[in-house]
Amino acid sequence: KDVQKEREPHVYLSKEEVKEKIQSYNSSVTDKLKMTLNANGIYTGFIKVQMELCRPITVQSSQSQGRSAPSNQETAFYLPDGCVNTLHISSTNTVREVIEALLKKFFVADNPAKFALYKRCHKEDQVYTCKLSDREHPLYLRLVAGPKTEMLSFVLREHETGEVMWEAFSIPELQNFLRILDKEENDQLQMLKNRYAAYRGKLEEALCGVLKPG
Repeated sequence: KDVQKEREPHVYLSKEEVKEKIQSYNSSVTDKLKMTLNANGIYTGFIKVQMELCRPITVQSSQSQGRSAPSNQETAFYLPDGCVNTLHISSTNTVREVIEALLKKFFVADNPAKFALYKRCHKEDQVYTCKLSDREHPLYLRLVAGPKTEMLSFVLREHETGEVMWEAFSIPELQNFLRILDKEENDQLQMLKNRYAAYRGKLEEALCGVLKPG
């Protein structure tokens, strides 16, 4: 069940409160992904982000990395559903920075403005999904919720269909999408043709059996 909720207010914690929460957090961690508090009050840690992308992404090859203009070294493909990635971030990193870092880590050439980060919470046997604002801090949310992903998890999605900013897509990206759609259409047509050809073969065999003399 996806429910759009109002953003929860950010409660500012004192340095001592942060220290206590980090100690409590680290004592509950089971995957060694602990948080570290620095002398300046900024803390670092890890978040896991599940990829739930419906549209294909454009990935740069090693030859085209670092180029600003699209090239034929970029490939569009569908990311497997449920893929989870781990990021090491700080308490100062915002949602927008997390999205940019996640795309950069995997050489995704798509405009970060196409994506949104959601938090998924489990409360009273219900699952609530809330879109985070660009200015929120994911590591703070992770610290407050604790390390259990059952309590809080992060999901990367495209913006809703009505929110898609098509001007953010480059011409090569749009052309890649069309090629993928054409391929899917041809694959589906071939599957239908094969299915009906098999039916036709069985019918012809049945007719031959019925019409066979004697």
